Amino acid sequence: MPVHHALVLNFHQPPHNLDDLLETNPWEVKEILFAMDRMPRALWGYEDIARVHLSLSGTLLESLGSPEFQEKVYGIVKVGDLLWQLQNTKLFEVLGTGYYHPVLPLIPKCDWEEQLRRWKGLAQHLFWREDFGGFWPPEMGFTVELIPLLKRMGYRYVMVDDVYLEPAEGEMSWQELRYRPHVAEYKGEEIIIIPRERELSNAQLSGMDPEWFDSEVKERTKFCDFEPLVTTASDGDNGGWFRNYTAESNFWHAFYQPFLNRARLKGEIVPTYIEDYIKEHGVGGKVKVKTGAWNTEMHYGDDFTQWQGTQEQKDALSRIHEISSALHFVKAQRQQVMPRNPEHVDYHLGEAHWHLLRAETSCNLYWGEAWVGKVHEDLNATCAELDNARRGF
Repeated sequence: MPVHHALVLNFHQPPHNLDDLLETNPWEVKEILFAMDRMPRALWGYEDIARVHLSLSGTLLESLGSPEFQEKVYGIVKVGDLLWQLQNTKLFEVLGTGYYHPVLPLIPKCDWEEQLRRWKGLAQHLFWREDFGGFWPPEMGFTVELIPLLKRMGYRYVMVDDVYLEPAEGEMSWQELRYRPHVAEYKGEEIIIIPRERELSNAQLSGMDPEWFDSEVKERTKFCDFEPLVTTASDGDNGGWFRNYTAESNFWHAFYQPFLNRARLKGEIVPTYIEDYIKEHGVGGKVKVKTGAWNTEMHYGDDFTQWQGTQEQKDALSRIHEISSALHFVKAQRQQVMPRNPEHVDYHLGEAHWHLLRAETSCNLYWGEAWVGKVHEDLNATCAELDNARRGF
């Protein structure tokens, strides 16, 4: 029986990072934009067989959708054309995510909805569509407490690293747990869980040979008594494997095109959209999902050490929670009391809120001492805007 392969690529740039790099390291901006622009170009002529899922953070989309940024990089990449090409649903399926790319289990729950809502609003505008079926948790940081919100936002499935799954009832084989969709439940709400194959995803990020991938997938799925879904997910613009502009040495030309040619010829490992697989093959049983994130470098991801391992990171997270509570307290007051100057209050509350959400960007924490100051800069701005808002009551 055929094996179905879902390819997922994650793209994220912190707020204004591309603009800053244009001033300090323009060649890196070229590499990043070339890595993105290379995707549709490499897939021209493969609309019958290629299937790629994309996660693009709100801050990245904000830059790509900016006329000012498009003008700055016009001689490098036609970003408007790129965004238009990514609307090709024969090749690309866009996944929902968080606007400022926060590690959702680490930030205040009361900020989850606005992170998701702002991303969806921008993506609906740029991609001319209302519906996004799948959700990519930034840094694959997932907790089952997200399920009711994801359902309310219209998502039907969510990506989860396979190492955090276990059967909720009965037994499942090693293959069944990893190579078919499942269902997870929280407080009466259910959502489909798509396991990310961690080991093959690591290979996808670092570089792999199509023949090796073919052999490895067949070996891992040979005992399946169902048509398996193998999902590999990695960053799509980091590392030489994706940024290398030499055709013989990058993911698209050295791996994916030969892989697609094999799929056309043999039909043994078939690219698929996750939604299409679910419609045809349904889902497996129920699973429990442990809270965790994907692995980065030497970090496993289960304790979020990458983002909260140092005292500086812990202090920044603590302050995020503290100031988020203060913001939402003032917003609740606004609903209960008519201010003397409502326009003044609403404006400054809006300014405070986006500074708070931006402070929650995962990169601010991940890069530790080098970037954690960005958290406090935005939190300081949040506090200043809250003070301004209070003056309007």
